[in-house]
Amino acid sequence: MVCRRGRVLGGFLALAAMLPALSACDSGASSPQPSTGTSAGPIAVEVNQSRDQYGKQAIQLQFTNTTDKPLTVTSTRLRSPLYEEDILWQRPGSGLELPPGQPKAVPTALPAATCAATEDASTPQTRATLEYSEPGQEAKEEATEAADPFGVLTRNASELCIATEAAAVATMVLDPELKVAADGRTAVVRLIITPTAQVGGPERLTIESIDETTLLAQSPSDPWPTNVTVGTVKQELQLTIRPARCDPHAVAEDKVGTLLPLRITLGDRQGLIKVAASNDLRGRIYDFVTAACSPAG
Repeated sequence: MVCRRGRVLGGFLALAAMLPALSACDSGASSPQPSTGTSAGPIAVEVNQSRDQYGKQAIQLQFTNTTDKPLTVTSTRLRSPLYEEDILWQRPGSGLELPPGQPKAVPTALPAATCAATEDASTPQTRATLEYSEPGQEAKEEATEAADPFGVLTRNASELCIATEAAAVATMVLDPELKVAADGRTAVVRLIITPTAQVGGPERLTIESIDETTLLAQSPSDPWPTNVTVGTVKQELQLTIRPARCDPHAVAEDKVGTLLPLRITLGDRQGLIKVAASNDLRGRIYDFVTAACSPAG
């Protein structure tokens, strides 16, 4: 199955719509002079992803100047068979200065995934083409191989693809309301599942399990459901939550604690999708965790 831009990712990927445009406009630099770059170029490129970017269809590109003089990079494009288009980053104006030996990371958005390519178990090569300049010289291009030591591109492409395929079967969203227990120690959040596939469609979706997050855990007395089959009728799963941690930084430093990970089976494929809390629900969850972690009395 091949994903196409324009297919709706479903409610659980609505968070992607909130992602700001991270690629800037044309840098305005002079036209680069082509060169025969190799993998051992003056600027090393590495792909990574921060906790804040996880689940938001965004990554980081890290540049390291391997020379003994400052360089300025103004644009980069990565080509991976896992994605339909190039992964682009541009810095307008004076560009991004790279002192010798000092790495710098910049954020950029991911395009739509090419899902047929994600079924290949091998790790594809990712080529980067950089536009950069040396002091007092015109801009030029250099081609190099981009390192992806943590498999960020493969993981994100796989999740984007199974999310798109799952959206063709059902949309899943978290209700913005939160029902807090009388003692304030637990609360109930509702996962609403609305089938979108036609009756008798070829794909069968099962929620095998729901993972706890860095912020939320299930109640031992009321565990989260497992092996939920998505049929043709709308469903609501009531999930009793409690704080997963109560250290002072639990809420202040939270990045992904309100992204609910669902482990699903779709046909003969298994994967992970994440259902994001809306802004209203996220605020209510933070208030709940703060209150539940406060000393009694």
